Amino acid sequence: MASQSNHTVIAGSDKKALAGAHSLGAVQDDQQIEITVRLRPSTSPPNSQDTDVDQHPGARKYLTREQFSAAHGASAGDIAAIENFARQNQLVVIKTDSAQRAVVLSGTAAAMSKAFGTTLEDYEHPDGTYRGRKGPLSVPSEIAPIIEGVFGLDDRPQATSKFKIQGQPAQFTPHAAGGSFTPVELAKLYNFPQGADGSGQCIGILELGGGTRPADIKAYFKKLGLVTPKVKIISVDHAKNRPSTADSADGEVMLDIEVAAAVAPKATIAVYFAPNTDRGFLDAVTTAVHDAVNKPSVISISWGSAEINWTAQAMDAFEQAFADAAAMGVTICCASGDNGSTDGVSDGAQHVDFPASAPHALGCGGTKLVVSNGAKTETVWNAGTNSATGGGFSTHFAVPAYQSALNQGWSGRGVPDVAGDADPASGYAVRVDGQDFVIGGTSAVAPLWAGLVALLNQKLGHPVGYLNPLLYGSLKGKGITTDITQGNNGAQQAKTGWDACTGWGSPNGQKLLTALSS
Repeated sequence: MASQSNHTVIAGSDKKALAGAHSLGAVQDDQQIEITVRLRPSTSPPNSQDTDVDQHPGARKYLTREQFSAAHGASAGDIAAIENFARQNQLVVIKTDSAQRAVVLSGTAAAMSKAFGTTLEDYEHPDGTYRGRKGPLSVPSEIAPIIEGVFGLDDRPQATSKFKIQGQPAQFTPHAAGGSFTPVELAKLYNFPQGADGSGQCIGILELGGGTRPADIKAYFKKLGLVTPKVKIISVDHAKNRPSTADSADGEVMLDIEVAAAVAPKATIAVYFAPNTDRGFLDAVTTAVHDAVNKPSVISISWGSAEINWTAQAMDAFEQAFADAAAMGVTICCASGDNGSTDGVSDGAQHVDFPASAPHALGCGGTKLVVSNGAKTETVWNAGTNSATGGGFSTHFAVPAYQSALNQGWSGRGVPDVAGDADPASGYAVRVDGQDFVIGGTSAVAPLWAGLVALLNQKLGHPVGYLNPLLYGSLKGKGITTDITQGNNGAQQAKTGWDACTGWGSPNGQKLLTALSS
């Protein structure tokens, strides 16, 4: 359906069909669809200029979630305008959330198509089917300024998990016997702060599929000699905790929980399950960021996709949500991808993974860690095609202020910021669906850093929040990371200092704590 004459196009909403997809015809008119309409803030929230400050976290003035909602949530007037728009278009208002600036609407495909000036079709592609659209969305001109994005009309799979299964060891063994590490061993190798267990902290983990089995968690932590962590399950957009098999998303879910909780065993682990769509992913982010019940101080995200697969409205909405998190002292850790400098895209160009490329995300790259006779060596993780750390330069986000001093003609935001062990050959010993596995990928690095942040928050007595300006500013040269100078991820080469393979390098947790305590 073409955009109506009194409609205004929603900026950044243009979509293309998935590569290899072809239309099966129009979606049935009576198909029920649920969407999220994201609204503008009542007053402008902090942006990059406000939060790109190299300021000691203890000196920052963070807003509580309640304060942020009151100051920057959607206005009652804007919500009422969308409710009126829904009534005029035979759509039902399911839920409104001022803090998340979201209005959830339900209606038939015919009503949705008319309301947003689009045509919905069923598509078939090599990996399945999806409901999709092509071109931009539009809304009546009088409400266009209110709306920042519309998500859920298209339900194509949006992201992939960033984990690689190395194999199933004969028994649960330390690295000396098979090259793998437990998260506890890695925490020691990376000099994580002693005398901290994450007490009083909550680590948020986002999952777009799979599930966790309580029996596995109990068995895993018993073998590690640790208390069983408190894991809370939060459903977003009707998604459920539904474990299936280890090589499915279960491997991701268990890796994330077991790594984060082994590093910070007394922290509460809040797992937000959402559908693997742009709507589900964004709603999971905003739910976690604005969760005033569990109040995660750090959020780990091990799902993503090349920037080319996202709409501009989605990437901008994620980045604004991450900036909102920074204003509330919440750290966002994102895996940088497992497919080298192309991020698995076969168009001959270089690509970076989103949401790691968002300027307010702490992009987490991957290394190969080898320990021999007590000596530790690390290089860039690159085991060949589709098994290497992601990294490079964004084509959507400009170079952020914190990277400006390093800029040598970069086209955009450089990724990653930090790194950690990710090579499956030196991977993480975890338990999934009743079996022990060795799993790697940058998926493991995000929860590893999230666990470290929880320890830092506990020891400091306040959240470290948005780390990026400090990493590139006052913390530079203080030994808080181990520089990785050997290797490449394809087009990007490791070098002294920051590089687009492993960022500033792998963590030295105690030195980071000392630097943040000074």
